[in-house]
Amino acid sequence: MEAQAQGLLETEPLQGRDEDTVASDDFSSMLSEEEREELKAELVQLEDEITTLRQVLSAKERHLVEIKQKLGMNLMNELKQNFSRSWYDVQTTTAYKKTHETLSHAGQKATAAFSNVGTAISKKFGDMRRK
Repeated sequence: MEAQAQGLLETEPLQGRDEDTVASDDFSSMLSEEEREELKAELVQLEDEITTLRQVLSAKERHLVEIKQKLGMNLMNELKQNFSRSWYDVQTTTAYKKTHETLSHAGQKATAAFSNVGTAISKKFGDMRRK
């Protein structure tokens, strides 16, 4: 029973090729007139149910927006919170920590190298002035 229910609860709509497969199979010649009429009635009922569900979802989304507005939650605040949370999550990963450590070490080495180059250039200019 649960396996049957799972099939009814699929979250993905039919994709183009699935629709083509269904459309290419001509089952209409195998159906009696009574079965065809039952399927048409079921189709109409399903379309009505889908329309109703879309209307209910739309109403719930509007209600959600109203509640968020009353709580002072707006898109910008949510984006800030999501960004902060995501940035924290990134910073706590092992990969980030290792990369940060490596780049920090490389930055220190680069700073030391530039300092040495600057000192060498200054020394050269000093030597050239003396000559």
